[in-house]
Amino acid sequence: METVKVSKKYQVVIPEKLREEAGIKPGDKMVAIVKHGILQYVRVRPLKDTKGIIQGLDTKGLRDESDRF
Repeated sequence: METVKVSKKYQVVIPEKLREEAGIKPGDKMVAIVKHGILQYVRVRPLKDTKGIIQGLDTKGLRDESDRF
């Protein structure tokens, strides 16, 4: 677990170890999600990079009923 500090401008630096593990590169876009009081950042990938990742995906608990339209 890594600890980060929020600057006066509400900015944080993602530690190098976590950037490497998540495959985050300069210029990547991220989506910020708050769920159950937990802030999560998810890297946005180009659609062509997602081909084949769904096979065997466990979607249980992925969305709450309140997340649905």
